[in-house]
Amino acid sequence: MRGTPFIKMHGLGNDFVVLDARARPISVDDKAAEAIAARHTGIGCDQLIVIEKPNRPGVAAFMRIRNADGGEVEACGNAARCVADLIMREAGADSVTLETAAGLITARAAGKDRVAVDMGEPRWGWRDIPLARDCDTDHLPLALGPLSDGMATSMGNPHATFFVADVGAVDIAALGPRLEHDALFSQHANIGVAQMLGRDRIRLRVWERGAGLTPACGTGACAALVAASRRGLAGRSAEIVADGGQLTIDWRADNHVIMTGPVAVSFTGVIDPSLLPV
Repeated sequence: MRGTPFIKMHGLGNDFVVLDARARPISVDDKAAEAIAARHTGIGCDQLIVIEKPNRPGVAAFMRIRNADGGEVEACGNAARCVADLIMREAGADSVTLETAAGLITARAAGKDRVAVDMGEPRWGWRDIPLARDCDTDHLPLALGPLSDGMATSMGNPHATFFVADVGAVDIAALGPRLEHDALFSQHANIGVAQMLGRDRIRLRVWERGAGLTPACGTGACAALVAASRRGLAGRSAEIVADGGQLTIDWRADNHVIMTGPVAVSFTGVIDPSLLPV
């Protein structure tokens, strides 16, 4: 990896270091990913993304995702928009299909510096999340402080969404890590705290597993809309208001969830050898 070029991108402040391993394989282990993601001593990011050759025909690339703690995860909606934008610009195309550990996702250009991604079908069976035991995913048997009666949704990765009257009154930085690591979540979970501003507008903050409190979480936004709709609080479409800006989420009649939002490049560079652990 030493001397490897990178692109720093973000979607509503949810930021990524993107490496292109399609022409030359790049091996990234947990320690290297954590060193790159470190805010004060590395490049700094919520997730490290490695674009690799696809495993399936007809697919543009495989998107490998590592959280800031170095661990590999299945899905990241904001990163999918960023990678899709890079590849569409490179190919002069207006749509692209990407492969992830959670399956195939398709994306299309949706205006200037905006991309719409088909995040697939939500699931909420207890094994789909996955949870450690059989329970009602519409009413999780879990409570901490002001957070209770949460809903579990998988968008390729596990989410628990809690609805509150005032997001600003919840200390998510304190509660998030405790809930993320609760024994109920066998692979940990992303913790979303949502406030209904209207049937088509939801305020959301997310504690991301392995990354912490983030300005925006694409899969968390999808999970929040699905959870709100299942509970009768919203219809099938809403604007999700994150700390970093807004995402439009549509849960279509074919059961697919479409996420639309902005992408941006912050800067480019080369990884210095001194950054990586020996």
